[in-house]
Amino acid sequence: MGSDQMQIIPHFPATILAIGTANPPNCMYQDDFTDFYFRVTKSDHMTDLKKKFKRICEKTNVRKRYLHLTEQVLNENPSMCTFKESSLDARQDIATVEIPKLGKEAAIKAIEEWGRPKSEITHLIFCTIAGADMPSADYQLVNLLGLNPSVKRFMLYNQGCFAGGTVLRLAKDLAENNAGARVLIVCSETSVSYFRGPSENHVDSLICQILFGDGAAAVIVGSNPRKLVERPLFELVSASQTIVPNSEGAIKGHLREMGLTFHLIDKVPTLIANNIENCLGEAFGPIGISDWNSLFWIVHPGGPAILNQIEKKLELKPEKIRASRHVLSEFGNMSSACVLFILDEMRRKSAKEGKSTPGEGLEWGVLFGFGPGLTVETVVLHCIPTPDHVA
Repeated sequence: MGSDQMQIIPHFPATILAIGTANPPNCMYQDDFTDFYFRVTKSDHMTDLKKKFKRICEKTNVRKRYLHLTEQVLNENPSMCTFKESSLDARQDIATVEIPKLGKEAAIKAIEEWGRPKSEITHLIFCTIAGADMPSADYQLVNLLGLNPSVKRFMLYNQGCFAGGTVLRLAKDLAENNAGARVLIVCSETSVSYFRGPSENHVDSLICQILFGDGAAAVIVGSNPRKLVERPLFELVSASQTIVPNSEGAIKGHLREMGLTFHLIDKVPTLIANNIENCLGEAFGPIGISDWNSLFWIVHPGGPAILNQIEKKLELKPEKIRASRHVLSEFGNMSSACVLFILDEMRRKSAKEGKSTPGEGLEWGVLFGFGPGLTVETVVLHCIPTPDHVA
């Protein structure tokens, strides 16, 4: 075939077609967590540490979280309540069952909003830091949802908080390079892997107990949405990943017999804030955008210090990060699922306020995921005006 006869294949950008979220029924208010934590771990005798723990709780800006680990579950699994006792078997037994179940709840909501038969799902991406097993959580979800057994599956274990951006980047490639593809993303996270009793020598472990919550989020992604049938919310314009310079060891996790251990250094918020403008410049330079207040923001709330330093460094208006602050307050840090919860919160709030787009009435936005590495995922979002985005 001559060059003048070559067929030009049209490019259709990947779009987010639906979002669903789910949490365990057990709600834990932060004001009550210190007494709960020291009681179930039988650590009330550590009075000075308990006072320090309570002070940290008060500074997190977290109001409540949802946790699978109730007092009954922990009483049945006392090895998870010490700091260093071998407890991996107990954790795995819980996580391998509960992670796919929670993911199913979020996926059902996303599929219902999408409004299409689940038989049209061609690809499945499942992401979690908990419960590595074979066959893996993606396989379990196929059976729980009754998906086509030939669905093309991708399983991401142990990526961490940045992976909410990773799954969108992977889904974008799949949707844009496989005609008719409809990709189901599921991020399902639980503190089962890393809940443990206190240690005076490991403040980073205490912070994990205070900040993290359980939750699952699901998203349907596809290109060239069907008119009058599918309702696209956001276009995934570009997606990139980078490692922050000189950040080796800033955030680490290790799977041991005692479960998953987290290690982080104090300068994580500063490292992120000092490098975020480079990520923005690379992402939005080709579009010609340099006013960061003209964007809507979906930024992973690793903790209040990260949000505060980003806001200060970029001179963002306070309302720019309100969706991230809301999710941190109402759910805690849910690792990879967090940015998808924030995306859902923003589109719902935008609809409730009568905004013309699901991105607070704005056309362009950015989604940031931060996590071990120190790794940054940057996703450029473009709003699709819809008069009926879900309220």
